[in-house]
Amino acid sequence: MQNNLLICGVGGQGIVLTSKLIAGTAMHRDIPVMSAETIGMAQKGGSVFSFLRLGEGMYCPMFPEGSADLIIGFEPAEAVRMLPYLKKGGKVVVNTHPIMPVTATLKGSDYTGREMLSYLTEHVPDAVLLDGDAACREIGSPKVLNMIMLGAAVRCGVLPFSVEEIEETMRRTVKEQFHALNSRALHYEKRG
Repeated sequence: MQNNLLICGVGGQGIVLTSKLIAGTAMHRDIPVMSAETIGMAQKGGSVFSFLRLGEGMYCPMFPEGSADLIIGFEPAEAVRMLPYLKKGGKVVVNTHPIMPVTATLKGSDYTGREMLSYLTEHVPDAVLLDGDAACREIGSPKVLNMIMLGAAVRCGVLPFSVEEIEETMRRTVKEQFHALNSRALHYEKRG
């Protein structure tokens, strides 16, 4: 069985680490994996996306539109931009907190992300919407959004491993001083 995943957002949100943790967990389980990142203007808040493929019989990390089993959107507009890649019945996990693009800031535009979230829920009725900012505040660090998103994505049931397996990979990959904080973020689930 193959899984096609697309992770998208803007620079500085932890997309590359998220991709590496998924790939590392797959390799640890002897699941073939291929990945490709496009980081572009990442350091300036530009688009970042990562294609991941897990399973047998792959020849390229990229996949065509209409074939992603899961899109993890760290920013609403970036999730909408990548939505054509989602296959019918695929899952979307998206952070509801928008990040205004530099071009919109320069033009004085009012981007709130609401229209993007409406579009997503209209086209993917069972999309998982997470208020990443609120979750980060609850956990106590603005730097754990990627772990919150990754934990939610694993709980969707699309990926062939558990949050605990991702946590093991995180402990092998990330400096020890960040283990406890990242573990709390991976296991975060909004209550109420």
